[in-house]
Formats: sequence, structure tokens, C-alpha cells
Amino acid sequence: MSGLEGRVALVTGASRGIGRATALALAAAGATVVAAARGDHAAETVEAITARGGRATAATLDVTAPDAAQRVVAESLAAHGRLDILVNNAGMTRDQLMLRMKHEDWDAVLQTNLTGAFNCAHAVLKPMIKQRAGRIINITSVVGQAGNAGQVNYAASKAGLIGFTKALALEVASRNITVNAVAPGLIDTDMTRAISGASQADWTSRIPLQRLGAPEDVAAAVRFLASDEASYITGHILAVNGGMYM
Repeated sequence: MSGLEGRVALVTGASRGIGRATALALAAAGATVVAAARGDHAAETVEAITARGGRATAATLDVTAPDAAQRVVAESLAAHGRLDILVNNAGMTRDQLMLRMKHEDWDAVLQTNLTGAFNCAHAVLKPMIKQRAGRIINITSVVGQAGNAGQVNYAASKAGLIGFTKALALEVASRNITVNAVAPGLIDTDMTRAISGASQADWTSRIPLQRLGAPEDVAAAVRFLASDEASYITGHILAVNGGMYM
């Protein structure tokens, strides 16, 4: 696989889990990474990248704020001169059966997972169009494809990302910008570690490969979609779920 030397990648939610693994993978491939997260939480990711000889800077970003997304993109362009890759990874859950779900829990999840991706993509489109090149990669979920009880807000946000990916891919293909998504299944992150042992065993039993995925599995898929080898792929949803949903 070709490297990403000379390219600049903005990764949201880069402080841990899939976002951190993605930032590390893109940096290892040669990209300069702007690791974005709320507060100063991305600092450790940047330290891990630079300790391995990579190039990275940290950015404070609340993806729900359009002005913040515009600011981070402007600062990245000022520092690096270009922006080639956007990975919309920032996300959250507030699980509850719909009968008991509060409106604020619905709004918070949709604002972060779906509107946040819109805000960041909206901010990068003009520079990517000017460059006549770019990669936008959205992290959706198997839950957005198959649904899951107790997660109507999360499922709706991730299903919305799938439609968002396909529609935007059609809009910007003529400018040599590809838009794809990765749909992880059950991945070994802080979120899944909070699932009780019995429930986690039940979930794992539903996965044909009989194991949870690793953040690096998802990061490898993102790295591929960001590479030159994926230049003829757009509007695609790449499942990384161990066969959990086919």
C-alpha cells in the first residue's frame, strides 16, 4: 500500500479508541496528523505519534460547534498549507429504551455523531475543492445498519451517517474527492469494556469470527480508504465487524 507522505489528516475524537488508533495509523503511513478532541485530551495521542517519529499536532474541538470546526480547519491550513483527509470519528452514546429516553439524550447523540460530521465536512469542503482532491471518511457503526434495542438515538445517528456519506459522495466526486464510511462492529474499546461479562460473552457469540475487533482493525480500513489504492472507491460502507452483519 502506498504511503501518505505529504498529506495532512484531521482526525476527530482522536484521544482514545478508534480515533487514537486511526491517528497513529495515518501518521505511521507518513501523514501529518491533526489530532482533535475536546479539551486537551488529544495531547497523549500526539505524544505517542511523535515518540514514533511521526508528525502531529493537537487541536481542541467540540464538533457540535460549527465555528469550532471552521477554526480548526483554518488553523490546520495555516500551519500545514493543505488538508487532504478528514476522519469523522467523534461520537458518543446515551443508551436507553425509547420509552424512557429523554429528549436531551436524543439531541446530544444526534448533535455529536451526525451534525458533528456535517460541521467538519462542511469546513473542509472548500479547501478540498480548491485542491481538487480529498478523502472524507466517516465512522458509522453496525448498529446503523442492523439496529439495536436501547440505542434508537445512536442507531439513527449512525444510519444517518450512511446516507450522508452516499449523498456527499455524489456531490463532490467530480472534484476528485471521495467520501466513504467504515462501519465497525463490536470493537474492544473503553465503551465495550463497560459491558458486563455475561452480556459481552453474548455479543461475542453472535460474531462469526468469535472475537471482538481491535481499534487497529478499524484504523487499517481507514488507512486503506485514505490511500491512492482506494481512489476509485466512493460512496462505500466498509464493514469491519467480524461477520456480525452481512
